[in-house]
Amino acid sequence: MRLRYNYRLDPQPRHRIALAKAFGCARFVVNDALAAREAAHGAGLPYVTNAELSARLTASKCDPARAWLNEVSAVVLQQALADLNTAYRNFFASRKGDRKGPKMAKPRFRSRKDHRQAIRFTANSRFKVLGNGKLRLPKIGDVPVRWSRPLPSEPSSVTIVKDSAGRYFASFVIETEPGPLSAAEPAAGIDFGLRHFAVLSDGRKIAAPQFLRRAEKMLKRRQRSLSRKQKGSRNRDKARVKVARAHARVADARRDFHHQVSTALIRDNQAVAVEDLAVKALGRTRMAKSIHDAGWSGFVAMLEYKARFYGREFHRIGRFTPTSQTCSLCGVKDGPKPLHIRTWQCGACGAHLDRDINAAVNVARAAGLAVTACRAQVRPGFALAQRGEAGTHPKSPREAA
Repeated sequence: MRLRYNYRLDPQPRHRIALAKAFGCARFVVNDALAAREAAHGAGLPYVTNAELSARLTASKCDPARAWLNEVSAVVLQQALADLNTAYRNFFASRKGDRKGPKMAKPRFRSRKDHRQAIRFTANSRFKVLGNGKLRLPKIGDVPVRWSRPLPSEPSSVTIVKDSAGRYFASFVIETEPGPLSAAEPAAGIDFGLRHFAVLSDGRKIAAPQFLRRAEKMLKRRQRSLSRKQKGSRNRDKARVKVARAHARVADARRDFHHQVSTALIRDNQAVAVEDLAVKALGRTRMAKSIHDAGWSGFVAMLEYKARFYGREFHRIGRFTPTSQTCSLCGVKDGPKPLHIRTWQCGACGAHLDRDINAAVNVARAAGLAVTACRAQVRPGFALAQRGEAGTHPKSPREAA
């Protein structure tokens, strides 16, 4: 299975200059190829193939006016063309209906003002991880890396990314096998919420950290400072980087929380079931900020790939399954309920149910998993005895004597 391992880079000034040059050359190659295809399409000429674009790139490097393209690795330029071809294939497949998901837009021209720049080195570029912990990149140099964990095997490619906050990262593609993971018996159904990030079918509730809500004051202060700077000034660029770093700090904290919770759930349960929520539609409601702050889609994606990696079962039930309307004890559908109702009593069996835990149990059962609500707040209510039912009667004074 292929996985990505990301590490922070600490490039020195000479490395930053070389990386900026590589970013610019890759951007120029993509824009030049995109302009050639747009011109051919506008003139009614045949589609410019990938081989023709590669040949044009090789010829342009011999032009004295474009000799500066030889100052960067040839693999970087060829991979930039490959990315453009992939974007065109996705666009055509989306237009034909062969590609699932939202419609893909046409490839666009890149700008030097884009907040994210990236280049890729493959194995034939001969990049190398050195013994002193540095990453050797062709025509860039030996860049220091913050190795947060060792690489499990030799990487097949590395992508150097510069994000909007001005940070540099190395993203390795690794072919790896699942690590040792002990067998687990229980299964868990997960119900997502805003008061609690996730509620499990066994009664556990994971609190919502609300990273964006906690950082709102700082973000507001940074954004206000940015709005007061004059456009085009260097102080505005500095303020923009501060805003980007504040947002990146929130995103990193949320991602780390998702990794910790998803790893714990996959390690402790043999099967996991979640509800397929329409997060994109919910993000257009009045609860949009809280929903995006929770990051349900990213968390579910982590659960899915970690379950596949470690050999666990992952189930996704339909979003129209009435998990909050059905009693988890007797299975009677009791109708929709407003969001402010957190506990309710089943009208059929009289059980007192916690809304979130009841939904989590129903999610697991809808996926065909056997779960136990041992710690769930579910208890049967009092019911009147039948008229002809035998009972205990008080003793008479003579029998008591």
